[in-house]
Amino acid sequence: MAALDLMPAPLGLLAELTHRCPLGCPYCSNPLALDKRDDELETALWARVFREAASLGILQVHLSGGEPAARRDLPELVKAAREAGLYSNLITSAVGLTAKTLGALAEAGLDHVQISIQDSDEPSADHIAGYKGASARKRALASEVVRLGLPLTVNMVVHRANIGRVEQMVELAQSLGASRVEIAHVQYYGWAVKNRAALMPTREQVDEAVRQVEVLRARHHGQIVIDAVVPDYYARFPKPCMGGWGRRSLNVTPAGKVLPCHAAEVIPGLEFWNVREHSLAEIWRASPAFSAFRGIGWMEEPCKSCSRRELDFGGCRCQAFLIAGNARAADPVCHLSPHHTLVEQLAAKREDAAYSYRSS
Repeated sequence: MAALDLMPAPLGLLAELTHRCPLGCPYCSNPLALDKRDDELETALWARVFREAASLGILQVHLSGGEPAARRDLPELVKAAREAGLYSNLITSAVGLTAKTLGALAEAGLDHVQISIQDSDEPSADHIAGYKGASARKRALASEVVRLGLPLTVNMVVHRANIGRVEQMVELAQSLGASRVEIAHVQYYGWAVKNRAALMPTREQVDEAVRQVEVLRARHHGQIVIDAVVPDYYARFPKPCMGGWGRRSLNVTPAGKVLPCHAAEVIPGLEFWNVREHSLAEIWRASPAFSAFRGIGWMEEPCKSCSRRELDFGGCRCQAFLIAGNARAADPVCHLSPHHTLVEQLAAKREDAAYSYRSS
């Protein structure tokens, strides 16, 4: 059987429609060098990408950004996703998305909405977002999502400024009518690297948050789904980033580059193909970037002989490069990594510094 026949089919597509966003979140995973509006893919090309994604076996598309509502053709893009047979999930800041546009998206076939909430405390939420009034707008749009009968997930990015209010944030999500809440500890890529010392929680804060999540899951069982994972810097083993490099999903940037994960451009020397020149199937199967760390043949020790090598696939390649300076190294969050002390040193470095907000 040919190697391509054994290659797993992707399940999800992250479509970064634009890098434009009204918020300035200091943990934004967008790259520091943002794609310009003039370089964004046009409507027809995104529609082609959606059709090709469905042909590849992809089941769902996450419409993300930046803020997807910055694109005036968003209802057309949702309709294109529906016509391609994809389940569409809108990942939105809710700032700049009007009730009228949301209604148009529902009519176009939108399946699900995910709204980010920065904190249960409104002044703190607005400060984190770098936008006064953002929290009130988010709550108002969440009500409209529920009124339209669309499933709602609330995403809460957790860090030192809000980790003490996990219980209140879950209660807020439930009061907004969310069926699911995602407690996502900051991942240190993009703008979060610039703000790491200002965002990093203590070990004690993380342990208490983990304890609270288990209590809340028991308390709200059958009422709301609570998804949460231990933050990388305090984990014993790394997560299988993206389910393994080039195994389950792909990411298309606003300008059309196709990445194995949203942070992959931090790794120097990788060649990323663009949907303007290649089909999605060609990129998935033959792109040098996707082939670079697919499988286990690229691994160095201790991953190469580790019994977990096909469970976590060595962890995150981007994190390995950013911390250890070697994208082939074991993810330094792993306690078996020879670079693990670097993670411990970074986790211990905390400053009460002003945020370096994401630029728009």
